[in-house]
Amino acid sequence: MAGVWLAAISGLIGGGTLLVGAALAWFVDIPQRVVAGIMALGAGVLISTLAFELVEEAAEDGGLVPTTLGFLAGSIIYIVADWAVSRPKEERPSTPANIVARRQGAKLAGGTGAAIAIGALIDGIPESIVMGLSVLQGGISIPIVAAIAISNFPEGLGSTAALKSSGSSGRKIAFLWGGIAAVTVVASVLGYVAFQAASPGLIAVITTIAAGGLLAMVCNTMIPEAFAEQRALTGLYATVGFLAAFLLHELAG
Repeated sequence: MAGVWLAAISGLIGGGTLLVGAALAWFVDIPQRVVAGIMALGAGVLISTLAFELVEEAAEDGGLVPTTLGFLAGSIIYIVADWAVSRPKEERPSTPANIVARRQGAKLAGGTGAAIAIGALIDGIPESIVMGLSVLQGGISIPIVAAIAISNFPEGLGSTAALKSSGSSGRKIAFLWGGIAAVTVVASVLGYVAFQAASPGLIAVITTIAAGGLLAMVCNTMIPEAFAEQRALTGLYATVGFLAAFLLHELAG
C-alpha cells in the first residue's frame, strides 16, 4: 500500500507543476524569453534523465533488444500522435519558424482546450507510468520526478499564457490543467499497480516507449519553441539542465 501512495505522490509532484506554471502565467505576465529559457532548461534535464535513468537502466535490466524496440516504438508513436494534433490545415514551407507557428496555431485554433489537452497527454501519460515503474523498482526516483516536473512547468506556463491572451476563462483553464494533473496521478499509480508481475524485458519495453516518446517530444516541441525565442542561449540553458540532472543522478546514486 505504501508503494501506491509513493506512486501517487510522484504523479502529484510531476503533474502539479503544470498547475503551478498555469497559475503563474494567469496571474503574472511572463516574458516569452523567460518561458523559452525555462523550456530549454527542461529539455536538457529530460535528455539527461532519459540517458541515465531510463534507457541505461532498461538495457541493464531488460536487455538490448527490448530496449531498442521500445525506444523506437515510443518515438514513432509520439511523432504520429503529435502530427495528428498539430498538422496544418494548409501547407506552408517547413521552416523552423513555420513549424512553431503551425504548432501554436493548432493549439489555439477551434477546440483549444482539447488540442492542448491531447498534446499534454501524449507525453504526460507515459511520463507518469515511468514514475510508477520507478517506485516499483525501489522507491521514488528523484531525478525522474524532478525532470518531469521541470519539463511540465513551461508547458503549463506557455500554454496558459497563450490561452489567456486568446480570451479563455480562468475557470476553463483551471479545469483543463487540473484534469491533466489528475490523470498524471492516476497513470502513475497504474504504472505501479499494473506491472508488479511484469518481466524485466516487458518493463524495459514500457520504460523505453516512454523514453522514446519523451526524446521525440523534446526534439519536436521544446527545443524548437525555445530556440524561436532564445536563439544562441538555448544551447547553454539545455546544457545547464543536462548537467544539473546528471549531477543529481550521480549524487542520488
